Amino acid sequence: MKVFIAPGDQALLASRGFTAFDTLWALPLTAVDEANVGRGGWSQVFRLDLGDQGFYLKRQANYLTRSLRHPLGEPTVAREFRNIRRYQQLGVPALEASYFAERHHNGEWQAMLLTRALDGWSELGAWLAQWPVLTSTRRAALTQACGELARRLHRAGLVHGCFYPKHIFLRAEGEGFEARLIDLEKTRGTWLGQRDRVRDLEPLLRRAQAWSETDIRGFLSAYLQAPANDPQVTAWMEQLVVRRRHKEAR
Repeated sequence: MKVFIAPGDQALLASRGFTAFDTLWALPLTAVDEANVGRGGWSQVFRLDLGDQGFYLKRQANYLTRSLRHPLGEPTVAREFRNIRRYQQLGVPALEASYFAERHHNGEWQAMLLTRALDGWSELGAWLAQWPVLTSTRRAALTQACGELARRLHRAGLVHGCFYPKHIFLRAEGEGFEARLIDLEKTRGTWLGQRDRVRDLEPLLRRAQAWSETDIRGFLSAYLQAPANDPQVTAWMEQLVVRRRHKEAR
């Protein structure tokens, strides 16, 4: 059985007996969503609160994904856990893993991933819902934080694969914002250079319909580290518009 426990959470989890697979697997918890059934198994997420620290626990049984590296399949949380560690090693802000384990038991491939809850953070989608009433200063700080996050991701040689507002979490920090990514299962390397990066960013801009041209230029300015009226920013906007029209026409 493969097991990972974050050093910073070892004492807290051990004090409750939650370092044992059987204990966490059987622990009665409140589900935060309906179980995903498919891939030959199931997957479900639960909330776990330990004192002042909140966590989310994803349990899976025979919920597998296949790849060239794992042609016979592996739990999807195994891939997500590797990517969480990959982001950490490359300095890309993302959710944090506290516990991961997988095992073969009673004919099932069982796996669990425990991550620290981003309490005090809000997804970009929540900010977009109130975009019209935000000050221009607030909007600029949010688009800048998103652009800087995208820059760090792509500079590390990665694409997220689902760069959507619901996967970008933000927290106020002074006059600006910190940003982190969640849902890292589809992360991969940038194989096609700028083409991959445009593909990665376009879904965000397609879903952030509240963003004006000024907002998009602010996002790309932070991403490219260039003035908002720079020709490079304009060129990227044009590529993203072409990509968006192509997607919408399908």
